[in-house]
Amino acid sequence: MLTIFGILMLTVIIIFGPQIWVRYILKRYNKQIEQLPGTGGELALHLVDTLGLSGITVEVSDAENNHYDPENKVVSLSPDVYNGKSFTAIAISAHEIGHAIQHLLKYKPLILRWYFSRYVARAEKIASIILLAFPFIVLVTRIPAAGILMLVLGLTFLALPVLFHLITLPVELDASFKRALPLLIQGKYIPESAIPIVNKILFAAALTYLSASLVSILNFYRWVAILKR
Repeated sequence: MLTIFGILMLTVIIIFGPQIWVRYILKRYNKQIEQLPGTGGELALHLVDTLGLSGITVEVSDAENNHYDPENKVVSLSPDVYNGKSFTAIAISAHEIGHAIQHLLKYKPLILRWYFSRYVARAEKIASIILLAFPFIVLVTRIPAAGILMLVLGLTFLALPVLFHLITLPVELDASFKRALPLLIQGKYIPESAIPIVNKILFAAALTYLSASLVSILNFYRWVAILKR
């Protein structure tokens, strides 16, 4: 059986392991390559124009953050990606354009994730309040039905972030391998010899949110374990 220390170490590895690997891959292939036809920002602008992505704009992010905002139809790229001429910059740029394509095609998992994203943080706070108050309400009211109702309500709110994160991974994988990679290969934006490298980067891009997903699932499990006692 695992000791408490073993469980703690396993939890740390599960949560932070993917994060460390993602950062390592993105940094490893972030070296400038002058032979590439353009920067990440130039590629994004070119793809928006070439693919006829009407209404989509590309901008430099203030932070080291790359994302697509469906509400404002904005592809935000970090300065390193926007101005970078590296495999990381090209792959990440194409990945974010992949999200823009998903949006314009009304890709249902992306739309669902976007909808849930508005309520995730609030749902986690409400769930914590309800589940913390649950035993006291039962004790004060002495009405079992009220306690069961609060328990179901609390777990429902807590399940929303889990569902959000479970949807996130397929959305990210789709943006990387169904949208970005074919664009890069068919458009010959990367040499054939670089395809395995870009595969790694795109996989890393898809795993960016994996740690958050695991934290959300572990949080749900933690509350269930506490309530069983």
